[in-house]
Amino acid sequence: MIHLYHCTDARSFRPLWALEEMGLGHELTVMPFPPRYRAKEFMAVNPLGTIPVLVDGDTFMTESAAIVQYLATRYGPSPLAVDVGDSAYGAWLNWLHFGEATLTFPQTLVLRYRRLEPGRAEVVADDYAKWFLSRLRAVDRALQDAEHLCAGRFTAADISVGYALLLAEHVGLDAEFTPAIAAYWVRLQARPGFKAAKSAQSKYAPAAAEASHDRSRQWRT
Repeated sequence: MIHLYHCTDARSFRPLWALEEMGLGHELTVMPFPPRYRAKEFMAVNPLGTIPVLVDGDTFMTESAAIVQYLATRYGPSPLAVDVGDSAYGAWLNWLHFGEATLTFPQTLVLRYRRLEPGRAEVVADDYAKWFLSRLRAVDRALQDAEHLCAGRFTAADISVGYALLLAEHVGLDAEFTPAIAAYWVRLQARPGFKAAKSAQSKYAPAAAEASHDRSRQWRT
C-alpha cells in the first residue's frame, strides 16, 4: 500500500493529486503544517521534518515532483507520463521540474516572510514574488496556443506547475496571473482528480490537527 504523508495544500498536494488522477489505492496521513513543530511524531518517519513523504514498500521519497514522476512511470502506462520516444518527452520533464525548482521555490520565501514570519524580511518577500512572476512568463507563453503545457494533453507536468499556481493563490500572487494562466488554472481546478484530492485532504485535516501530538488519521481508497 502506498502511504503519503501530507499537509493541506503543501507540496505534498502534487503526489496526492497524481494518486487521485491515476485512481491508485493509497493511505493518507494528514498533519498540521509545519509537521516538524506541530506533529513531532512525524520526525520518526522523516528526520528532516519535511513533506511530502511517500512510502511504497522499500521506496522512500521526499521530493514532490520526483514522486509524481515515479507514480506516473512506476504505475503506468498512464496519460500523466510522456514516453521517452515521444517528441514531447524533454518538454514534459522540463515542465515537471520547472514547477518545483523554478516556480515553487521563490514562493516558499514569500510564504515565509509574508505569512509565517511577517515583518522580518518584507523586501525578501517582495523580491521573490517578482522572481516568481517573471518565471511565470514561460507558462503564459506555452499556453498562448494550447490548453496544457506539453504533449497536447493533461500530464504530470500540469500537476507540477498547477501546484505552483495553487500556492500562488495562497500567498496572494494570483491577482497577477495573465488571462491565459488564469483560464488554465480554472481548467485544472475543474478536473475530477484535483477535486478528489481537495476532498481527501479536507476530510481528515481537522482530525489531524486535533490529534497532532499523539496520533495521525489515515484514509484508504
